[in-house]
Amino acid sequence: MDTVRLSVLLIFTLLLSIMTNLNAAPEKEVYVSIDTGYGKMKVRLYNDTPLHRDNFLRAIKDGAYDGVLFHRVIRDFMIQGGDPSTMKDSLKAKEFATRYDYRVEPEFVYPTHFHKKGVLAAAREADEVNPTKASSSTQFYIVTGKLFNGPGLDMIEKQRYEKLLQSILVRLQTENREKVKELYRSGNRSQLSALRDSLVEQAEKEADSLKEKALLTKEQRDAYRTVGGTPHLDGEYTVFGEVVEGMEVLDKIQKTATDPADRPKSEIRFKIEIL
Repeated sequence: MDTVRLSVLLIFTLLLSIMTNLNAAPEKEVYVSIDTGYGKMKVRLYNDTPLHRDNFLRAIKDGAYDGVLFHRVIRDFMIQGGDPSTMKDSLKAKEFATRYDYRVEPEFVYPTHFHKKGVLAAAREADEVNPTKASSSTQFYIVTGKLFNGPGLDMIEKQRYEKLLQSILVRLQTENREKVKELYRSGNRSQLSALRDSLVEQAEKEADSLKEKALLTKEQRDAYRTVGGTPHLDGEYTVFGEVVEGMEVLDKIQKTATDPADRPKSEIRFKIEIL
């Protein structure tokens, strides 16, 4: 092979290597600053929840968080804000409420992201009107939570298993609804009782096969024992970031005096900027 061809081949190989490394490079993380009257919190947004990350960044750029309130604060639980209706300018509030009248599809990256203290998560409407658990387009909360001991975490796991079992049983009952109705109308109590026992047995077997889903990981147990959080919210709300600096600001806000509706008695306005 002549020198020219060898040089061209080496350059091509080098370029291919560079392009491969660029393609393999991890996505750059985005940080934002939440500026409050109590100080600033620096928050890292997760790249594996891109719908929530990009929606949040869009709202920031749009000014949706310029001067809104932390309108709900519950000590040892969370602080919540981002409702456009809490803007000082009522006309601007109506404009933003209309502009952000949509939901964001849920992104549950569980158990990687869970409700330890300091995580940023999306608020949402209740399951009754929002069965897919889709998120609010602007409202979010930051977890404060509380510390759990071993027995407390064991109880959480038991409750999670019972919830899993109940959801499976409800599904099986729904799938057999017509058969249950037929047996009930015919007055065949013995077969109706046998069917119900059979469904319970099926539900228990399926729940046992999925029992791992009800268990907390070692990382979760360690975090909930040492940092604290709200484990009962895991898998129910999308977690899409976490506070990396300014946790003391979070603690100050959660201790503010509130009324019976959990609204701070003194306004806590904030502004978010992309770093």
